[in-house]
Amino acid sequence: MPDITVSLTDTENKSMEYVAKSVQSWTDNALKNRARIAKEEIIAKLVAHCNANDITIATGEDAQVTQAFDLDVVAAASDAPLPPEAPEAE
Repeated sequence: MPDITVSLTDTENKSMEYVAKSVQSWTDNALKNRARIAKEEIIAKLVAHCNANDITIATGEDAQVTQAFDLDVVAAASDAPLPPEAPEAE
């Protein structure tokens, strides 16, 4: 399991303390909730792909996320092509 570290300046930390009782808990919750949303999106895409192509779906959420990546149903955002550059203003 990866261990993710976030560094804040003293000012950023003070600012977060203004809106959150625990900055660490807020950060943990934000990351875990975004991961949950992504997992639901991935599994939905996998189910649609497997149903459309008559492929057996893996059992369990961990296996389904892995299967979605293995079948190239989804890819890491870091592997996605960069959008074309916007034309420069004249």
